Amino acid sequence: MEKNKKLINKITITLIILFISRIGIFIPIPGINQNEFNRSIGQNNIINFLNVFSGGGFSTIGIFSLGIIPYINSSIITQLLIKIIPKLEEIQKDEGEIGKQKINKITKYLTGLWGIIQSVIIGLWIKPYTFDWNIHYFFDLTITLTTGSLIIMWFSEIITEYGIGNGASLLIFQNIVSNIPQNLQSYTNNNTNNLMPTLLLLTSCIAILIINIMIQDSKRKINIIASKHLGEKNQLYKQNYIPLKLNQGGVMPIIFASAAINLPQYLLINIENVMLKEIFNNSIFYLLEYSVLIIGFSYFYSSIILNTKDIAENLQKMGASIPNIRPGEETIQYLNQIISKLTFIGAFFLFIIAQFPLITSNITNINILQGFGTTSLLILVGVAIETAKQIQTYIISEQYDSIVK
Repeated sequence: MEKNKKLINKITITLIILFISRIGIFIPIPGINQNEFNRSIGQNNIINFLNVFSGGGFSTIGIFSLGIIPYINSSIITQLLIKIIPKLEEIQKDEGEIGKQKINKITKYLTGLWGIIQSVIIGLWIKPYTFDWNIHYFFDLTITLTTGSLIIMWFSEIITEYGIGNGASLLIFQNIVSNIPQNLQSYTNNNTNNLMPTLLLLTSCIAILIINIMIQDSKRKINIIASKHLGEKNQLYKQNYIPLKLNQGGVMPIIFASAAINLPQYLLINIENVMLKEIFNNSIFYLLEYSVLIIGFSYFYSSIILNTKDIAENLQKMGASIPNIRPGEETIQYLNQIISKLTFIGAFFLFIIAQFPLITSNITNINILQGFGTTSLLILVGVAIETAKQIQTYIISEQYDSIVK
């Protein structure tokens, strides 16, 4: 009973934090002509994309409009800095919990800085839609939006530490889910008299869900053997293996690839160069850029999550090795080859799923998944699977603790 109570408390904390963060999106910053502003952004693809991850915050310019985006961007920058600066890598690797706290502090400082940058850009952007724009209003707006992003970062940490699941992922999950009713209404209005697009939509969603679950759960098992695991006939026990996931980065590569793909269009808004606009708006260039970004972010996350040198060293310390592979450098090279192949295959499937609407519309001439976006569907499934696994892990750990006591 006590175990169930602990789990219920964690779930309750998570739901309360998600509810508060959702309410904050709809507390608008005063002084903005919302009607004129909403008219101007109706067909803005960049704002529509940002609204997916902010839960409509960029349409209302509420106190939590920036959402979790500054924190996620800062986390990426921090991980890049760790790879570039040996001192930071040493802190993370050798100083244990203290090193982790130092890295988190750097991420928080970067979140504040990134929040200020984005707030300044928003302040300049909405200038034509304010009733009385001046330097004092601009300063207040910047402080409000930046503070909101820091509060959301704090909320995500509370969920991760005291709730269930990853806080940042669940906040994105909630914002995407909040857009589903509006997207369904828009889709229904556009296809009221045609049954075929609806059937294709349902079939496509089911296919994407199945493929995504397979990608999330697929693993390559690298058998390992140790002297204590050898039987009388030197037979290898098959249950001893290193599980390498097909998609190490989960949904994060496609999130950041989707964000980065809109950057050229954003930068070209005020540029009059026709040639550049034609190049960046070309569908072939779009597909090429998107595929490179997904593959690049997939390899980046694999390098962060898995350190083949550490795996090889740990195997040697345990007196274990991969069959027919020498310990040390040969093991590292073997693992790198396997991980590289798995990452490429996983990134390829992510790209195919992300471009599923474009592929099917070219084949069938029917725009299915309009307004839904397979990227959002991928994120929803990925976060749901990860959260369910964390709940399952928590229940199992509590059972083990009770057995030990």
